[in-house]
Amino acid sequence: MKPFDGLARYQPQALGVLRIVTALQFIEHGSQKLFNFPVGEHAEALTGLTLTAGILEFAGGILLALGLLTRPVAFLLAGEMAIAYFMAHMPRDFFPVNNGGDSAISFCFIFLYLVFAGAGAFALDNRRNA
Repeated sequence: MKPFDGLARYQPQALGVLRIVTALQFIEHGSQKLFNFPVGEHAEALTGLTLTAGILEFAGGILLALGLLTRPVAFLLAGEMAIAYFMAHMPRDFFPVNNGGDSAISFCFIFLYLVFAGAGAFALDNRRNA
């Protein structure tokens, strides 16, 4: 037996924790846009695009944290993060570390992974399918 083979049995729980922690971080981005909480340096007036992003991030993050409609919500949010990267970050600089887009890229690919992997453990989706 290889040293890490026994960890495979915890894959659903690890996926569930990844989904929940990522969603909680994502909710913060939405609540900062919508409610300026937590208070940040980038408080701005809500335009149509910022309002839409804030609603998607806040409501979508809550749905992901609960594991409800995980795959379609994750698909929508992955698209939002791809658009956010190319509209807001990429024009500033080519390199993500310089343009502040590294979190948008990470969110995008984690959400894309959830589209294919599903919600994992601790999800309301699991109760709907039972």
